[in-house]
Amino acid sequence: MDSNTPAQIFNKGRQGSGNVRSNAPQRLSDLGLGKLPPQAVDLEEALLGALMLEKEPLANVIELLKPDSFYKESNQKIFGAVQALFQASQPVDLLTVNNYLKSTGDLEKAGGTSYLAQLTSRVSSTSNVEFHARIIIEQYIKRQLIQISSEIQRLSYEDTTDVFHILDKMEQELFTIAESNIRKNYESMSDILKKAVEELEKKQLQKSGLTGVPSGFTDLDRLTSGWQKQELIIIAARPGMGKTAFVVSACRNAAVDHGQAVALFSLEMSAVQLVNRIISAEAEIEAEKIRRGKLEPHEWQQLHTKIKGLFEAPIFVDDTPALSILELRAKCRRLKAQKDIQLIVIDYLQLMTGDSSGKGASGNREQEIAQISRALKQLAKELDVPVIALSQLNRSTETRGGNKKPQLSDLRESGAIEQDADQVMFIYRPEYYGITADDQGNSLAGMGEIIMAKNRSGSLDSVWLKFIGKFTKYCDLDFQPFGGGEGGENFNLSALGDQTSTFEQGNSDAVFKGSKMNLPPEDFDPLNSPF
Repeated sequence: MDSNTPAQIFNKGRQGSGNVRSNAPQRLSDLGLGKLPPQAVDLEEALLGALMLEKEPLANVIELLKPDSFYKESNQKIFGAVQALFQASQPVDLLTVNNYLKSTGDLEKAGGTSYLAQLTSRVSSTSNVEFHARIIIEQYIKRQLIQISSEIQRLSYEDTTDVFHILDKMEQELFTIAESNIRKNYESMSDILKKAVEELEKKQLQKSGLTGVPSGFTDLDRLTSGWQKQELIIIAARPGMGKTAFVVSACRNAAVDHGQAVALFSLEMSAVQLVNRIISAEAEIEAEKIRRGKLEPHEWQQLHTKIKGLFEAPIFVDDTPALSILELRAKCRRLKAQKDIQLIVIDYLQLMTGDSSGKGASGNREQEIAQISRALKQLAKELDVPVIALSQLNRSTETRGGNKKPQLSDLRESGAIEQDADQVMFIYRPEYYGITADDQGNSLAGMGEIIMAKNRSGSLDSVWLKFIGKFTKYCDLDFQPFGGGEGGENFNLSALGDQTSTFEQGNSDAVFKGSKMNLPPEDFDPLNSPF
């Protein structure tokens, strides 16, 4: 049996190896003693000593650090005392910190009075305190990343753990680290004024008066100047009012007519169902016919001609069901980096989940919705784009008498939605409740009212739009459907014979030749259509 110590055996192995130099420096990990977590204890001691000597350095670092940022437990206790005294507007020095720790019973854990005195005696200058604080934060972040990595590694070895739960947990933990440790610094009034004036100059050059993403609805854009960056817009209505039709029409207008990239997250409908709605609205073919796939030959011709502009439209649809706020944030960041999206739309808010479990932090649905609405507002600010979220209303509107117009109190499941939103709009169609005329006797058939119930940046007003149910679309009141009929009936193209006619709708031109459209159904192949 070999009586050599492990260290002697280790050295013999090194001497016998031709690949290892005998004079190479030895690390603790090479000796089998493991690795020490990232730390900067000497800087921690220098910083704490400086904070107890002078008042000025404290104001520079108090918002950067927290007790957990320090590696040694004694230093954590001392900084906790410094933080508490600062928040209470009490003087911070060797004596006050010592007395505070004594009153809380943590003086012994903090190393005692002798350790506190030793900290202040080591300080030669307080000029580099903020730099020291940032190094301490870096070491703390590294320790957090190591802890997360270890936890992910442990979970990955367990067969019972869902891999998507691990991914979600990793992203959530990493985002928490970034949010809690990386803070934006303040800006001076002069810098902010320069930015504000530059933006005003750019807005002055906009002849249309639109400073945000256009909705394509003239009166609504006049009221809002477009969907504004960093704003959270809530569009709410009862089922059947046409929330999806409204927002899809707005997305189409922004993308096709104005070239703005749009990300549309559809939690209720599949991507194909949503696109079928866009096709119905664009080609002005009844949604029921599109759903059944029973189109006349001239309707196939009409469809192929009208949807040409949609192929190049920068609309990106994601139909992931029960999308969590973490997944949404990750996807939007990628779309912003890759496609430079200018508008984010969620249909709809109540179908989202706050975390991977779908129950929220405390299992309370109201708190979960509040968490989601706050996260959407943060997302709008982070990506510098408007975020539109559709929302359901509770049933109080149905039981209320009168015209049943929605109110802010009708927002479903959380008052935080109203609080976090920059704009809250309601969609109201009187015809839905059997109201076909207003007080003056004017017809309300096919009319939809967009009610601005909250607007941080402007006035409260209402805008009337035309709702064409058979095409599932909203449009301006003066819009004429294809063929000119009020109800949007399809034009009888077979009556054209061999004549050539041109019809305009929006920004697209359609040229139809009667002879092509009069082909019998069995002779018409839509896949090989010249259109």
